[in-house]
Amino acid sequence: MFRFEDPIFLWLLWVLPVLVLVRFIGWRRRKAKLKKLGDPELLKQLVPGISKYRPTTKFCLLLAALGLLIVMLARPQMGSKISHDKRQGIETIICFDISNSMLAEDVVPSRLDKSKMLIENLVDNFTNDKIGLIVFAGDAFVQLPITSDYVSAKMFLQNITPDLIQTQGTNIGAAIDLATKSFTQQSNVGRAIVVITDGENHEPGAAEAAAAAKKKGINVFILGIGNTLGAPIPMGDGSYMKDHSGNTVMTALNENMCKELAQAGSGQYIHVDNTSDAEKLLNDDLAKLQKGDTTSVIYSEYDEQFQAVGILVILLLILEICILEVKNPFLRNVKFFGKRLGGARASIKNGGIVDGALKSILLAVFLFGAMGSMQAQNDRAFIRQGNKAYRTQKWAQAETQYRKAISKNNQNSQAIYNLGCALMMQQKDSLAMLQYQQAAQLEKNKMRRAQSYHNMGVIMQNHQQYAQAIEYYKMALRCTPQDNATRYNLALCKKLLKNNPQQNQNKNDKNNKDKNNKDKNKQNQDKNKNKDKGKQNKDKDKQNQDKNKQNQQNKQNQNQMSKENAEQLLNAAIQQEKATKQKMQKAMSQPKRRSYEKNW
Repeated sequence: MFRFEDPIFLWLLWVLPVLVLVRFIGWRRRKAKLKKLGDPELLKQLVPGISKYRPTTKFCLLLAALGLLIVMLARPQMGSKISHDKRQGIETIICFDISNSMLAEDVVPSRLDKSKMLIENLVDNFTNDKIGLIVFAGDAFVQLPITSDYVSAKMFLQNITPDLIQTQGTNIGAAIDLATKSFTQQSNVGRAIVVITDGENHEPGAAEAAAAAKKKGINVFILGIGNTLGAPIPMGDGSYMKDHSGNTVMTALNENMCKELAQAGSGQYIHVDNTSDAEKLLNDDLAKLQKGDTTSVIYSEYDEQFQAVGILVILLLILEICILEVKNPFLRNVKFFGKRLGGARASIKNGGIVDGALKSILLAVFLFGAMGSMQAQNDRAFIRQGNKAYRTQKWAQAETQYRKAISKNNQNSQAIYNLGCALMMQQKDSLAMLQYQQAAQLEKNKMRRAQSYHNMGVIMQNHQQYAQAIEYYKMALRCTPQDNATRYNLALCKKLLKNNPQQNQNKNDKNNKDKNNKDKNKQNQDKNKNKDKGKQNKDKDKQNQDKNKQNQQNKQNQNQMSKENAEQLLNAAIQQEKATKQKMQKAMSQPKRRSYEKNW
């Protein structure tokens, strides 16, 4: 696959038609001046050494060289050598309940959003496994065929809403049947169906479908989300859903049915609440399944191709030099970048200025492009080495490589961000915060800037600094408003802050102590107060540094995004948008198979 690392430089290609226009104007003026000197045919006989086509040929060669130099500035890269690699893993298909009852808010921020967050974290924990996604309500549809493309799997979650399926209700049996048919034909591979639902099944046959999956060697895990007390279903206008009698619908988790399905499918039932316990339990259960050979498509690192472009530029320049402007087979009395007519120089003002300026531009762009490409090659080489170490969980080695990249280019926001990630994985949170802050200041891409803010929020959340975490999450959402992980963490921190008013009380107590000491030595007291306050903050960071580190690795894996993954993310976004439109059109065009009494 071919790509440009810095495609913004390709806008400079508009300079080429401008130069062609200037050349054409100069040629017209030159022709007009020659007419004033005399008859054109007579002038040709007086200066037989002049070639009509060679100057234009030389100009075209210079123009082509300039175009290639601009392409070199855009840093062409070749990579993505597709290779089929057999790895040990399992196949998992997630059946996602998107009925209206999943809009209930008895878990933060809602059952639907909590489920999306759970699926994203589950995907982040996969390495060599394959995953598929089925959405269901009254009907079931394959949203994502089983694949090892985790980026696309996460992208398909963005636009999933209950509106995606026209026939509402909850038909768990149809989802399990469809999932059973959606696995690959590969043998000796552990398979699992993960059903995320509130258990309000409105159709019979769910237990039979789970038992049928069990006979085929497929384990069925049920994740029950919500609480058993029940919660109303919010509507878009601020009201709550009502049944046919006008009563407010209260949707509750049916744990008994969920446990029966898990038992029938030889799996486990796991209750999902506001913690991450369900995710850990599910990962442990999936890890026990038999791992078999799964064929995955692996993409190699992108390699710089500016060297090949530079060789073409040099060849074009050599060819331009070898083509003489006069019809003289000998090199005697020939000045390569000038015009000689039988030993006497004939310089036409307009054409000479254009050619001279073009050659100067070529030289400047060539030097600038070569220096920039070499510098980028150096620091990016260290980044690639750091990424390899990071993927193998060699955090200290990755940190060393990222620091080398920064020493080559201290303005490389990607290297600074990756360094923060390596430090965060080593639980050096204070140092990681500094790197994330610097990366956020340097980064111009909103998506990557949001990652820095998100990770700073994760650090504050792990240290139970919920107020500061909320601010960082808000900054991240200003850059990427549709980030479900950030939205979920923001809602969770707000709830935790509401349940822990002691943080605000501690801040007020601290301010009162400062005010009581304000009467003594005002000038010196202000200075000492600032120093003491700084020490207190440092001590507080050290005291909190060893707390709540269990979720940090999963969060970091979720938000670590290399440049290659960013490119895949953009491509997946385009494909996902098309697939979603087709899916919605298909769902809307299908007639309702049956009218359920309950539409939640």
